[in-house]
Amino acid sequence: MFERKKSRQPQKRIDSLIGAGTTVQGDVIFSGGLRIDGAVKGRVAAVDGQPGTLVISEQARVDGEIRVSHVVINGTVNGPVTANDYLELQAKARVHGDVLYRSLEMHVGAIVEGKLAHAELETASVVELKRASGG
Repeated sequence: MFERKKSRQPQKRIDSLIGAGTTVQGDVIFSGGLRIDGAVKGRVAAVDGQPGTLVISEQARVDGEIRVSHVVINGTVNGPVTANDYLELQAKARVHGDVLYRSLEMHVGAIVEGKLAHAELETASVVELKRASGG
C-alpha cells in the first residue's frame, strides 16, 4: 500500500520550461515536469499513462484544457483542468473552467469560476465494467 502512494507523488524536478515572454500556440504534450512562466494557447497534457507535474507560475497563462496527474496553479487558466492525482491552487490562481481532481489543496485567494468535482479512481470504473460484462 505504501509503494502505491509513492508512485503517485509529484515529480521533484522540472524537465522543461516555457519561459516568461514566450507564447506557445498549439498543444503541449510532455513527460516528467513542466513549468510554465509564459503563455500557452492550446491543450497541455502529460504523455498518456505517465505521471507528470505541471507548475503554472503567477505570471503564466494557459488558454486551453489541462490534463496532468499533478498540477500546481498560481497563474491564470482559461479552460477545464483535470488533475488525476493532486491539484494545488495557490493564492493567485485564477481558473475559468471546470476542475476535476482526486486530491485538492486550495489556498486563500484562489478563484475557480466553474465546477469543482472530485474524481473517482479511473481504474475502479474499468474493473467494475469488466465484472458487469463478465457476469
